[in-house]
Amino acid sequence: METEAASSGPPPVTHKVSVRSSVIESIKGWSSLSGNQISKHELRKKITMPKYLRLAVKDAIEFKDVEGGKRHYDVIKLDGGEGEGGDDVVGPPEAPLVVFINSKSGGRYGPELKARLQDLMGQEQVFDLLKVKPHEFIQYGLGCLEKLASLGDDCAKQTREKLRIVVAGGDGTVGWVLGCLGDLHKAGRDPVPPTAIVPLGTGNDLSRSFGWGGSFPFNWKAAIKKTLDTAIRNPTSRLDSWNLVISMPAGQDLDTPYSLKRSEEVILDQDLKVDGPLPEKVSCYQGVFYNYFSIGMDAQVAYGFHHLRNEKPYLAQGPVSNKLIYSSYSCIQGWFFTPCTTDPGLRGLNNILRLHVKRLDSTEWEPVTIPSSVRSIVALNLHSYASGRNPWGNLKPEYLQKKGFVEAKADDGLLEIFGFKHGWHASFVMADLISAKHIAQAAEIRYELRGGAWKESFMQMDGEPWKQPMNNEFSTFVDIKRVPFQSYMINGDI
Repeated sequence: METEAASSGPPPVTHKVSVRSSVIESIKGWSSLSGNQISKHELRKKITMPKYLRLAVKDAIEFKDVEGGKRHYDVIKLDGGEGEGGDDVVGPPEAPLVVFINSKSGGRYGPELKARLQDLMGQEQVFDLLKVKPHEFIQYGLGCLEKLASLGDDCAKQTREKLRIVVAGGDGTVGWVLGCLGDLHKAGRDPVPPTAIVPLGTGNDLSRSFGWGGSFPFNWKAAIKKTLDTAIRNPTSRLDSWNLVISMPAGQDLDTPYSLKRSEEVILDQDLKVDGPLPEKVSCYQGVFYNYFSIGMDAQVAYGFHHLRNEKPYLAQGPVSNKLIYSSYSCIQGWFFTPCTTDPGLRGLNNILRLHVKRLDSTEWEPVTIPSSVRSIVALNLHSYASGRNPWGNLKPEYLQKKGFVEAKADDGLLEIFGFKHGWHASFVMADLISAKHIAQAAEIRYELRGGAWKESFMQMDGEPWKQPMNNEFSTFVDIKRVPFQSYMINGDI
């Protein structure tokens, strides 16, 4: 066992407490009885925008112009406060909601869920991410409400200020929407709407961390009413997000996931000296993650699974089949059975990786030793990892004090860094029999990778993996720093 874990008493209540996915959880948390007690008519009245606003937002997005829906407001003014045809009372809803749904998530439930949501609110308030991207809604849809508010439309003003978001999808979809919402703050367009979640993915760790459950409910047609009602009533929490920058020798392009984009050259922190020469030209990539970033064998397995699923989508028809395939792929990749000494690509990460961190409230970089046994290193924010596991563990106060750690939270400005030795070690960690290999807590992180016998490494963030080429002569740097703005999450009550 790597550490002392709390052995008695309930664990401390934090936003990072994860909830293990199970049939019992799904039945208990998503009870159809609680959903049936909510009046569909009353819920619809609370969350649905007036028709003229729905049409204005729809047209603004379609025409890609914040003034594209102004004609609907002009009609309201001419009609003296009634909607088109006199059938729409012009007043702000008590709790306006907008839903983003990834209709490809959740297997066959995606299209059915979309139709159910449209039935519970204005059809124009449900956005299929295959057709309308979150940044388009934020730029043009919210921009339209802000434009109408500037013209003296108090209904548009209150709707914009009270708006809440629901995301129906997996962790990647939720992170995509949160990233776009964060752009509102950057542009000075506060308030930023808080976000609730309907879990449609495989792991759903963001959903678990904020009380929305780890799986799509059995009795979902009734349960979705409970979800929407909870989304408009419950208080909010804050969530850290982390900016990741890769600086690598120019000459090789990355086949990157959606969350990682090529960027302008980034100047490395000069407070930390770099051993060896720097290349004349570099390629830089940036992205944001909310849950974790990892390097090593776990990312290699995820990369292989990801490509297998893309090449043979018929094999992965839902969360259960995904997990079975993933487990099988872990075995054939050598995570469990291949001796570490037979292949340089399976040796400890300390052969290619140097780690420096900044502690909380410190400006000094500190070197951190990576144990030679570690083949996968993870920097974790939420402490719900791999479908609800908590590899960091619920640690005793005396152990925290001994190690110089603090209790982990989702908004504490710290990442928890730990390692896995191999598949068996990871399995025991995931079964809550032991904790992972604790390495550090950090407010900023720098990884420096150098090739040698390794030609490539594997990385992933929030479940999106990629293959990272490495150079023998020049280092590749991965810098991680907290984004100043914290996302607002609505607390579920699962």
